[in-house]
Amino acid sequence: MSETAPLPDIDRYEQACDQAIAMCDGNLRSTIKALIMANEYLETELQELQAAVSAGCAPAVAFSGEVDTGSREEDASKQKTRLPQANSDAA
Repeated sequence: MSETAPLPDIDRYEQACDQAIAMCDGNLRSTIKALIMANEYLETELQELQAAVSAGCAPAVAFSGEVDTGSREEDASKQKTRLPQANSDAA
């Protein structure tokens, strides 16, 4: 079985640009606006994470080994449905 070589960065960026433009039906202004909004969202998330780390909090992913791929609502739902692990040393 042959493996395909990873795309060089320039090709990945070209492909990503094409996909972003296609998602906005070819409207370049809408594409730029969507990318700016996504960037602002990510900057806000980064600031919140940095503040939490500075305050001594760590994201749950650091302990569980899970990767967060969902929305905050999905994450909250997952947290509610998890059962606490029993501690055999607890009295």
